[in-house]
Amino acid sequence: MEIKRLFDIPYFQLDKFPQADALVGKVNGKWVKTSTKEFIDTGIKVSKSLKSIGIQPMDTVAIISNNRPEWNITDIGIMMCGGINVPIYPTIAPKDYAFIFNDAKVKVCFVSDDELLQKVLEIKDQVPTLEQIISFNQIDGIEHFTKFLERGSAVPSKEIEDIKASIQEDQLATLIYTSGTTGNPKGVMLSHKNIVQNVYGSRERLPVDEHSKAVSFLPLCHIYERMVLYLFMYTGVSIYYAESMETIGDDIRDVQPQVFTAVPRLLEKVFDKIMAKGSELTGIKRGLFFWAVELGERWEPYGQNGAWYEFQLSIANKLIFSKWREALGGNVKAVASGSAALQPRLARIFNAAQIPVLEGYGLTETSPVAAVNCFDDKGFMIGTVGRALHNCEIKIAEDGEILLKGPNIMMGYYNRPDLTAEVLKDGWLHTGDIGVLVDGQYLKITDRKKEIFKTSGGKYIAPQPMENTYKASRFIDQIMVIGENQKHPAALIVPDLDFAKEWCKRHGIECATYPEMAKNQELKDRIWKDIEAFNETYGKFEQVKKIALCDDAWAIDSGELTPSLKLKRKFIMNKYSHLVSAIYEG
Repeated sequence: MEIKRLFDIPYFQLDKFPQADALVGKVNGKWVKTSTKEFIDTGIKVSKSLKSIGIQPMDTVAIISNNRPEWNITDIGIMMCGGINVPIYPTIAPKDYAFIFNDAKVKVCFVSDDELLQKVLEIKDQVPTLEQIISFNQIDGIEHFTKFLERGSAVPSKEIEDIKASIQEDQLATLIYTSGTTGNPKGVMLSHKNIVQNVYGSRERLPVDEHSKAVSFLPLCHIYERMVLYLFMYTGVSIYYAESMETIGDDIRDVQPQVFTAVPRLLEKVFDKIMAKGSELTGIKRGLFFWAVELGERWEPYGQNGAWYEFQLSIANKLIFSKWREALGGNVKAVASGSAALQPRLARIFNAAQIPVLEGYGLTETSPVAAVNCFDDKGFMIGTVGRALHNCEIKIAEDGEILLKGPNIMMGYYNRPDLTAEVLKDGWLHTGDIGVLVDGQYLKITDRKKEIFKTSGGKYIAPQPMENTYKASRFIDQIMVIGENQKHPAALIVPDLDFAKEWCKRHGIECATYPEMAKNQELKDRIWKDIEAFNETYGKFEQVKKIALCDDAWAIDSGELTPSLKLKRKFIMNKYSHLVSAIYEG
């Protein structure tokens, strides 16, 4: 069976390896299974019901929801009746909701719960096109999903089949609004072909099959998790949706998955918790723990460190790392890491522990994967995002910018031909990222073009790789390197609250909150000690010369991070202008 449209994928699964647990969600603490056949049948009901309330091909329908079976069922239902799915981040501001709803001319919106419903109701009067809101949870006064599914019972199945048959692979399938760090969100237009081809291109890098399970918890409104779930469906992998961000650990231990996706921020948090537990050990156990971690820090793929190292590592895996694997269910074959750069140190340690973290690279505009590591055919290199997919080309421009070409490249930005023309030139997508091809094939991202800055001495500084280096300090949770038009680089730092609190307690320092830490000179001096050690890896002009500690954590809700957890550098600079002034004027 040839797959050309995204809604062909569940049919492919039904034909090749029908699953009793194709989609599995948690209801009242119990896992509830949806089979491949039920997935398709309910998707058709969504299509019929949408048609019954007037949705025509090319109309837009929004989904604002946590990850759950209804998300993917509604997704294929929207597309099977020719609609365009507009997934929206739950955490964005009301003004962004209003902009997206109006820019896309959203007619129907699915929400998961009352909190998100209230956000939509807040801007509903500003959106003349919005006709209907449906909820996945039971909410008084709003039509529930099960009731909505009854609306289409009178619509003949042939009408949906005729619409499906008319949909071409080059047609717009979804509008994904990227958060961006400044200005209004941009609507990325992705066709069925864009995403289907990315599924095909990524399949060979996925070391699992129809006998495997996955846990899904990264937001489905992001193309990264969404494409990966299509990939799981295509491969026959059963998808289990984590109940919430707070229950991820329990859900993973319960499901015992072979694969899941992650972002570096999550892996950093997991590692910090492991190290915190290791620090509590005493005697021989403590010594063995840190010996294993030190061993992991030197890991290289394909046994490059030699037989003696591999022998020691086998002992470390039996005594120490086996417990790490148990905490992740014991069956993990791949953790696909994306969205931001992963610290090479963490990549080494997790892979040494036989938790295969495979870093990849892509953008919403590339559907999203362009390159990803894998262990086959020497396809893994630490510090890189691996080789390009077989159906994606990579070229490095003269100024170092990464250019991409392939069937996964977006159709353009919705209603913005001007912005489209800026990034799509002669078939090549200009990514705005800077990188190199190591050995002519492994892509290494070095920075964002717009984030590289110049000091007053005329030296160019690439902050991202420096930030990744400094974050290896257990005292540092978040960091931003600054210094544009200044005489030297500096850094704004958010301390790791738990670790710093424990350190302060051990040293008899009364310091337990972010504001207290920001003012504490002893803690600042200890963090500076780590900064000085990492500075040795950089040239004198690059080295961070001063630091300031921030008095709160950076988050999406408070504005310092985008929904994909990237730093909003301009916002952070403005918010902490008093610290910046103190650094450079003090």
